[in-house]
Amino acid sequence: SAALRRLVEAARGSEAGRAGARKAQAAADRFMMAMAGDLPGYEEAARALYAADADRFRHHIAGWPADVRGYAERLAGAAFGS
Repeated sequence: SAALRRLVEAARGSEAGRAGARKAQAAADRFMMAMAGDLPGYEEAARALYAADADRFRHHIAGWPADVRGYAERLAGAAFGS
């Protein structure tokens, strides 16, 4: 039926979204560990990343060098649905 087809399509889209978010989290985390692991706020930013808390993430990376901060934000974007 059409209703069942819509439910299946919605579930697939939701699953794909979660997979994309997990990939973004992993990519951002790898980058952050390599480039910012010793910077202030790293651990808190990683926790915010995995909690999908974009505001808290941005707060904790605010003092990082602009290029590192910008790339981390770009990589993490899908983790926050942006």
